[in-house]
This record gives sequence, structure tokens and C-alpha cells, in this order.
Amino acid sequence: MPELPEVETVCRGLEQALIGDQFTSVTLRRANLRFPFADGFAKTLTGRKIEAIRRRAKYILMTLEGGEVMIGHLGMSGSFRIELEPDPASPFDKHDHVIFETERGLRVRYHDPRRFGFMLLTKTDMLDTHPQLAGIGPEPLGNEFSGPVLAERLKGRKTPIKIALLDQRVVAGVGNIYACEALHRSGISPTRQAMNVKGQRADKLAAAIRAVLEEAIQSGGSTLRNYSHTDGELGYFQHRFLAYDKEGTPCPTEECIGTINRITQSGRSTFYCPKCQR
Repeated sequence: MPELPEVETVCRGLEQALIGDQFTSVTLRRANLRFPFADGFAKTLTGRKIEAIRRRAKYILMTLEGGEVMIGHLGMSGSFRIELEPDPASPFDKHDHVIFETERGLRVRYHDPRRFGFMLLTKTDMLDTHPQLAGIGPEPLGNEFSGPVLAERLKGRKTPIKIALLDQRVVAGVGNIYACEALHRSGISPTRQAMNVKGQRADKLAAAIRAVLEEAIQSGGSTLRNYSHTDGELGYFQHRFLAYDKEGTPCPTEECIGTINRITQSGRSTFYCPKCQR
């Protein structure tokens, strides 16, 4: 599933292409994705100018003229493709489920083979209380995120720290890949109880989360399975993984003689070094 860096990269691509443009046509090629489209979904978007596109956790928030907001999620395999000079004769793929056309002549295809993504509508003043967004934790790239903030949100949690990081109420947007990488960088075992990550440990982990996410965004995210940019290009951060998907390889930490292991936590693979992560 695309995580924060991948969604951020998609938002930046959509923002660059669409801000100030206007939807002239929205075509739904099926009645639903993960959820059914709202009644009048296409009609609500058609004729509206795109005023802002930003990310919240793993969600794409597209603000339209008049106070409407489209909340988008890529699910497991969703992607947007921007065509600057669309060929009218170009056939649609069977997994191209939503087609957006704009006043400037752009065409955007939403492609989603597994259909776990979704698009919902709400109002700007209802975003914070929307069921998909209410209760989400602090943005790890925001000024409000720090070691003390992280420690406070982990307080009293007896679950393993790796599982706690995947809880979007603790911190927004961190998924399996970047949790593994941040824990490795900060030298924290993924099996350590979350409530025991405090003080210097929390400071190191918060800094590692921020650093790994920023580096991944600079690399365009990680391309695993279906993810790619809005222009079809692939991300490259997977070539810089230190722990994730590195089972059986020597730990890259300086002076560590350990080997990257894989365990399963809550049905997800966790990669870590038992020698240097405590």
C-alpha cells in the first residue's frame, strides 16, 4: 500500500498539473471502488475549479471551488496518470475507473486493478470531523511532531512499537516500510513495548521517522508492485532500504556484525537487526 512519501509525491504531481484548472468532464466507468461513488459525484466536480491539493496522512485532499473537497485514497494499487496531450483515440484500460478532463485539455486517469482505493466528497468545514480523518495523529513532517509528542502518544501502550507506529492515531501516514526503516535507523527493536519508547529513544525515533520520510519523498517514494508517479515514472527509495526486504543480508550499521531478520507482527513482515536494535 502506498505510504506517506508515495502519496505526497502523487499530490505534488497533481498539484503541479491541476491547480487553477477546471474539470469539464468526469466519467465514472463503474459505480464503485472500495465504496460506492456518491450520488451526483461527477456532476459535483464538473465545472469546478481546483483550488488546492494536499496530503493528510495517506489521503489526497482536493479542494474545489465552492468549498467541496474530494477525499482520495489509493488503496493497494491505485494510481493517477496525467496526460498533457491526450489522444482521443487512445483506448481506456479496463482498470481505468475514473476519467477527469479539464479546461486546459488535460486528461487524468484513475487506475486501480484491485479497487481498494476510494473517492469521497465532503465540505471544507467538515474535514476535521470526517470519519476517514477524525482522530488521525500528528503529521510526522510537521512542526508539531517531536520526541516528546511521540512519547506522549505512546504512553501506556503495551503493543510492540512497530505495531503502534502503524496506528494512524499515533502518527499520520507511517506504514510498514518506513516503520521498519525508522526503527532500524534509531536502533530500536520492533518488539519493544511502545510505552517504553520515551526520552532519548523517542527523540531518536521521531528524528528517524522524519529523516526517512523526507529522503523517500526526495527519491519519489518506493516502487513496490503497483506504485508509480502521476507521469508514470517509478520511485527509487527502495534502492536505499537498510532493513526492509533485506532478510538474510548483513546489517549495514557500522561495526554491527548482525544479520537482518524477518518476523511477522500482526500479519505484516517486519525486518530488523536483533544485534543493534534493542
